[in-house]
Amino acid sequence: MNKWMYLNGRIIPENEASISPFDHGFLYGLGVFETFRLYKGHPFLLEDHINRMQDALRELNIHITLSIVELSEILKELMVKNRLENARVRLNVSAGDGPIGLQTSPYTNPNIMIFMNPLPTASDQLSSKTAILLRQRRNTPESTYRLKSHHYLNNIIAKREIGTENEAEGIFLNEKGYLAEGIVSNIFWVKKGVLYTPDVKTGILNGITRKFVIHLANQQGILVKEGEFMVEALLEADEMFITNSIQEIVALDCLKEVKNFMGVQGDITALLFKKYIELREQLLTMNEYPFDRTE
Repeated sequence: MNKWMYLNGRIIPENEASISPFDHGFLYGLGVFETFRLYKGHPFLLEDHINRMQDALRELNIHITLSIVELSEILKELMVKNRLENARVRLNVSAGDGPIGLQTSPYTNPNIMIFMNPLPTASDQLSSKTAILLRQRRNTPESTYRLKSHHYLNNIIAKREIGTENEAEGIFLNEKGYLAEGIVSNIFWVKKGVLYTPDVKTGILNGITRKFVIHLANQQGILVKEGEFMVEALLEADEMFITNSIQEIVALDCLKEVKNFMGVQGDITALLFKKYIELREQLLTMNEYPFDRTE
């Protein structure tokens, strides 16, 4: 069965998609992407993802305004064509064609791609992984703050470092030795009831789920401290977990060969996961960007 994607105004089979070799997203890495979930046909926190992408596009001098209404209609059509309602969605915008050489003028005709892959129904059970402290350091952002951009070699090198350990997440330190983030996640830890996470000034991606979890913690009266922390901070931690838009919240059992944590038994990790599910279901019940699936 064909898988369908969106490319520059058309819904087409994925195996028919092509872009020019002169796209500066390909030649120079000038492009950004967002990954998010469809839950029962609803794109969760779509507005937050679009706002972050719009900020990144301005930083890259790519001139395009993304419409939530138009994107919702595209997602609806893709969902129906692919017969999916629980899916991982990737929205990708690259600079578009340009002459060979570094361009300073705005990009006004970018390539826009959306494709989706099936995901199982989201679990209501908290899962866990192992954390591995990486030798590879987190590179500094390409601009004033980290974009979710095509520049992914640093992440790929880190992924190669942990190899085939699928139930593990690599933890970066930045070039100054401060705790930064996971390969594909943001990190949190708990010490004596206080929730800690690296500040964005450490060079991390300001994750959508990261911000959502901080919001949930504030709602529950949990003190949240963002800052620059050395790895020694984890030696005193009771709990640790990671977040991203696809995996949601995942407890960490240990920092391998360094420190054990409470994993799924951690009180604050479990509470935040519970509240995440409750608010997610509440938003979906309120029909945040609903799809009519009767087609």
